[in-house]
Amino acid sequence: MSADRQSFFVGIKLQKIFRNLATMKKYISTLLALLAVPMMMAAQEKSLHQLQQEFVDLRLGMFVHFGLPTYQTADWTDPDLSPEVFNPVKLDTDQWVKAAQSAGMKFICVSVKHHSGFCMWDTKTTDYSVMSSPLHRDVLRELVNSVHKAGMQIMFHFSILDTHHRIRPTLPFTPEKINLLKSQVRELLTEYGPVNTIMFDGWDAPWGRISYSDVSFPEFYHLIKSIQPNCLVMDLNGAKYPSEALFYSDIRCYEQGAGQKISPETNQLPAMACYPLQKTWFWKTEFPGSSLKDVDKIVAENIIPYNNAYCTYILNSAPNRDGLMDQNCIDALKRIGKIWKNTGHIVDVAETMEPITDINIAIGKPCDSSWSDDMDIMDFANDDNFRTCWVSSPEVKEPFWKVELDPGSLINMVVMTEPKAGVMQEYVIEYLHKGTWHTVFSGTTPTQSRVKIHRFDKVYADAVRVRFTKWTGLSPSPSSESIPRTGSKASRFGQSLRADFSDDHPGFSAITTHLSRIPRRTKRSLC
Repeated sequence: MSADRQSFFVGIKLQKIFRNLATMKKYISTLLALLAVPMMMAAQEKSLHQLQQEFVDLRLGMFVHFGLPTYQTADWTDPDLSPEVFNPVKLDTDQWVKAAQSAGMKFICVSVKHHSGFCMWDTKTTDYSVMSSPLHRDVLRELVNSVHKAGMQIMFHFSILDTHHRIRPTLPFTPEKINLLKSQVRELLTEYGPVNTIMFDGWDAPWGRISYSDVSFPEFYHLIKSIQPNCLVMDLNGAKYPSEALFYSDIRCYEQGAGQKISPETNQLPAMACYPLQKTWFWKTEFPGSSLKDVDKIVAENIIPYNNAYCTYILNSAPNRDGLMDQNCIDALKRIGKIWKNTGHIVDVAETMEPITDINIAIGKPCDSSWSDDMDIMDFANDDNFRTCWVSSPEVKEPFWKVELDPGSLINMVVMTEPKAGVMQEYVIEYLHKGTWHTVFSGTTPTQSRVKIHRFDKVYADAVRVRFTKWTGLSPSPSSESIPRTGSKASRFGQSLRADFSDDHPGFSAITTHLSRIPRRTKRSLC
């Protein structure tokens, strides 16, 4: 029903209800004010580029891991550990915030649910939460209040991997499990005010191994943006995806504790790097008397160079079992504030291609190619492994790579990634539909970056083929980083393709495609 038609019916109803004209005018004024609220909210929505710039301008924040692992010797706890062990009798979130402020930190990112599934807020989705503990208080609510009172921002770290609720790779991903995760995200975004960022964990990571199709990433991405359009979405997937583009994340993520290091010399994307001040993410009994990371070194070797490379730093300080920061952490944070000042904006973030957020559905699809050595066959182009690739033989004069799709797949993006930048210079991208090949791109590569993203109007395709016509080496070779992918922001129909290249031969290292949003919330798959 159109807005005009709605207004017409509302007007008729009012005429029937109200006999007093003045009362009716007052009601209509109230109604118009209410109708204006969504319009005001829409006007306040920021561009992704603006949100990325504001995130980079924050420069430094505090990570807080606090929960059942605080009371255990390991960060990965027994998934059925009783909430009865959680009893921080001196809990003081104001103390956490003051410690963060002393270091010049502008936000706190709190782990609202770690991998064991224990929820740090008053959730209606499960009784495995702080409300079932002796504390019986909403820890997240208290922290959010403390953060907002101090004029800081709040971010949430949320694990898709949930060992207590049996959400893990070897078990069925039932609708009930997916709905539990969605309901939890919905609670977090509707009950705790504006959220700067949700940082996902356990998704397509070596420690989680839950794929973006097992638990649909695009469904969660669009859910978040529909509730809080200005909330950034991150995923701790830096161990897998190329650093030259945003894959499943509005901000490029590097977990230093997992060996992921940003390159200050080459990074061009808005980024985040996180690291624990103590030995591990969660507090352990030996922490009060043990040495911490050298904060002078962190400032000189991480915070300053990373900030200059478009990267905001998040330093974890874990509260103890009483719910307080240890004195050695408080002193270390004060030391940061003494030797370094957070002056806000220092670098301008360039506008980047929008994130690739849709599901890779090309994995394992039948493919064909020009001749290659047996160590670099065509199947390595869509095995979802960025460390393998297909390499066309140097003897081939007209190299190509082709992948078969589900008949009538809807696509609108092709992404190609070279392990070595600058090899592929000219190529043709084609799709097969009803027995005829159609060209979506032909010419010189649009960028010398390793990652080439091609978006186009949605088309129906039975196969996608890339033919290489000019390259810097002997022959082309895509790697498994090539991926068909789906849906641009302007049009969330279709899917897309990605490809990779290795050495001096054009080719793909990973061809993948992604589910996209099509009419009536149905989905089709590609590649």
